Amino acid sequence: MLNIPQILATELSLKPFQVTNTLELLAEGATIPFIARYRKERTGELNEIQLRELADRFAYLTELEERKATILRAIADQGKLTDALQQQIENCRLKPELEDLYLPYKPKRRTRATIARERGLEPLAAWIAALNVPEAAAVDLEAEAAKYIDSEKGVKTAAEALQGASDILAETIADRAELRAYLRQFLSETGVFVSAVKSEFPEGTTKFEMYRNYQASVRAIAPHNLLALLRGETEGVLTLDLRFDEDQVQAYLASAVLRAKAKPVRAFYQAMLKDAFNRLMKPSLTSEVIAEKKAWADLESIKTFEANLRELLLAAPAGMRPTLAIDPGFRTGCKVAVIDQTGKFLEYQAIFPHSGEAQREKATQIVCRLIQHYQIELIAIGNGTASRETAAFVAAVVKDLERQPIQVIVNESGASIYSASEVAIAEFPDLDVTVRGAISIGRRLQDPLAELVKIDPKSIGVGQYQHDVDQKLLKRKLDETVESCVNYVGVDLNTASKELLSYVSGINSTVASNIVAYRNANGPFKRRQDLLKVPKLGPKAFEQAAGFLRIRNGENPLDNTAVHPESYGVVEAIAQDLNVSLHQITTVTERIKTVDLKRYVTATVGEPTLRDILKELEKPGRDPRAQFVYATFKEGVHDIRDLKVGMELEGVVTNVANFGAFVDIGVHQDGLVHVSQMADRFIRDPKEVVKVGQVVKVRVVEVNETLKRIGLSMRSPDTPQADRRTHKTVDPASGVAQRDGNASRRREKAPSLEDLQAKFNRKR
Repeated sequence: MLNIPQILATELSLKPFQVTNTLELLAEGATIPFIARYRKERTGELNEIQLRELADRFAYLTELEERKATILRAIADQGKLTDALQQQIENCRLKPELEDLYLPYKPKRRTRATIARERGLEPLAAWIAALNVPEAAAVDLEAEAAKYIDSEKGVKTAAEALQGASDILAETIADRAELRAYLRQFLSETGVFVSAVKSEFPEGTTKFEMYRNYQASVRAIAPHNLLALLRGETEGVLTLDLRFDEDQVQAYLASAVLRAKAKPVRAFYQAMLKDAFNRLMKPSLTSEVIAEKKAWADLESIKTFEANLRELLLAAPAGMRPTLAIDPGFRTGCKVAVIDQTGKFLEYQAIFPHSGEAQREKATQIVCRLIQHYQIELIAIGNGTASRETAAFVAAVVKDLERQPIQVIVNESGASIYSASEVAIAEFPDLDVTVRGAISIGRRLQDPLAELVKIDPKSIGVGQYQHDVDQKLLKRKLDETVESCVNYVGVDLNTASKELLSYVSGINSTVASNIVAYRNANGPFKRRQDLLKVPKLGPKAFEQAAGFLRIRNGENPLDNTAVHPESYGVVEAIAQDLNVSLHQITTVTERIKTVDLKRYVTATVGEPTLRDILKELEKPGRDPRAQFVYATFKEGVHDIRDLKVGMELEGVVTNVANFGAFVDIGVHQDGLVHVSQMADRFIRDPKEVVKVGQVVKVRVVEVNETLKRIGLSMRSPDTPQADRRTHKTVDPASGVAQRDGNASRRREKAPSLEDLQAKFNRKR
């Protein structure tokens, strides 16, 4: 079998000790965040990305080895396992290659070949196979086949006997691993996806218009294009084919299989090979190539989703300050909730500022009272219906106040999902869903991470084709992203919700609930060590979790830092050498910088950990997230009708896809900055330039009120016209811009089959 640690070290360019130590830690139950932060000496300072890549590849190879064992047993039980076959199987590193080797021995449903064998035609097939050599003389196949005519077995003619022999040989050929591997690669490198809109859908009536007459090579197609094609096919709007040079396929099969020179045998084999490919190989190989490419597209889309989610979760918090949260609306009014500096709900009011002057005046009085009574410092307004109108109302209310709160429009995606969830019901059982939604909007402004972890990431609206990708993989990757973000920032042990705590390293949902219950019964935690009193939180969980949990104003100042309790002794030694108390050590930053780390190195604490400790002591309890900034939407621009081409605006990036970024400019409809409009240079990946939550300056380049589409640009207005490539419409199926003119069609046109085949042959 494979030496998995050695393979991992080679493939990932790691040292053997890094691989073996990491695998040992994972086997012991350590989490990736814990290993990356507190076991740097053992892993050679591998970061989270490297650790997750190693863990994923290890899981793949482990599954591969388990599958090998199953296959070897199955073949051995048939009495067909040879030493050569066993070695081939044991040396496999890819699952498709392994399945190709197993295919001839895999139990099959009743096929044409099995029927032919039942009719006694296997000897005829073996006789014909023996003729497939250069020196074989010409023979009369019909005469030999006539010997197998048997009406009782269902063989009525010589032609039927030859067809049965052909079926047996075709299945044998179709099961050959080396032929399948070559043809799979051939289709992957030279195949072309070709789509068309079905005739029953007239032009301009579908969301897949850009795929009406579309083609793209398999190896060069963009992830979002492939997912759009597959969705269109699933919805019955598109036909989708994988085309390739079938003459080249037959030529390859003939060169690889056909050896006979006698014309009758050659003719028989050529017909058999065509049948073997068209009937047995082509359907499965095209499905495999599409599935493999789909898996790639899924992974690329999930990576984009992960990146967007990370930026959203790590968005700068406005801070835990008294907040007035408003879920805006016209007819149903605005729902106003007050939350204090800990996120605790205090009061709710409904106001109707858009329902006449009398109601507006009443709403003004209510808002003024709430601001003054609760000393409001932040006002969070959801970005849904009536958002800009409500923001204008609030601005008019606070302009004459001596102490004006900061007013921010907050992305409310997923707030309605949260407000009706079991989590929200458990937290606020007596409140209406609209009130819960307003509270969530306010908390998002105070601390986005703490609030967004309560919502399924797929409901936040930062994904791309999230319903089309592998749902199991998507969930795992998004959960890993949330876990990474939560542990990167750290969690306040005395204010964190059960949902937030459940993402802390080493803590599951049950333990998180027990922590909250213990806190409610016994009051705030004073020391990290008290965590060991929580039911089901043992020493191992404490080791994994303690460093990521913070206790503000606790008995030990180190409990409010990322210093792990296992390293407290080192910090105490440093404090003693600096002649300061533990409570004073964080106040002598300049002296800390002069510490000689080598003096404190031990068998378990090396320089990497010591560097982290000193960095933490310089800024104890610091929040690693960026400084809070917010966009200022242009006054007088509240609706798409207010937009004019050439208008320059400020906005917030709400989603980043492979083809561009969507930006909220305050008109209830996000605009698209296509990747070609992001900079005055070529951009391959939009994530090179923008990220979710980023405040950007954009220029309007297109407004389509009918289709509610807005085209934006971040390029310099004086960029030469020939280089602009401005888009005209946006395909809602993929969000991809469709450009005017023949130049667009030339860019989208796939290379010819001949060109791809020539390149493939050169590579071979």
